[in-house]
Amino acid sequence: MEIRIITVGKIKEKYLTQGIEEYAKRLGRYCRLSFCQVPDEKTPDRASEALNRQIKDTEGERLLRHIRDQDYVIALAIEGVMLDSPSLARKLETLAVQGNSTIDFVIGGSLGLSEAVMKRADYALSFSRMTFPHQLMQMILLEQIYRSFRIIQNEPYHK
Repeated sequence: MEIRIITVGKIKEKYLTQGIEEYAKRLGRYCRLSFCQVPDEKTPDRASEALNRQIKDTEGERLLRHIRDQDYVIALAIEGVMLDSPSLARKLETLAVQGNSTIDFVIGGSLGLSEAVMKRADYALSFSRMTFPHQLMQMILLEQIYRSFRIIQNEPYHK
């Protein structure tokens, strides 16, 4: 199985980069993992709703260029379905059994994902109703994917 993490913006914080690298290394036992980062747009303070939508649309177009027709797309969005760790593991296992060889996890920028990206998504996943920085969300996502593979393989992992 191939897991692709497609995100808006670069990781600038060293501690996040180190955490992401650690989980990427651990995941090497279970899947092929790749990353794609598209540039984010600068969002001025107190931007109008129209400007915010334009920024999300621009970032969304950049994300969609990296999503292939055959990929199963999971969009990370506040309004998505919230799962516990065993349920996410079952979801990934089911996708693999159904023949989905590539799963794209898509993380938007500070304004979230565009309507076009959400329409392309096969599934919307929420980690919380709270908002997290998209850079931090990438590390949290990788930890949960790693935990999912440990659950699928019936391997121990701390609770």
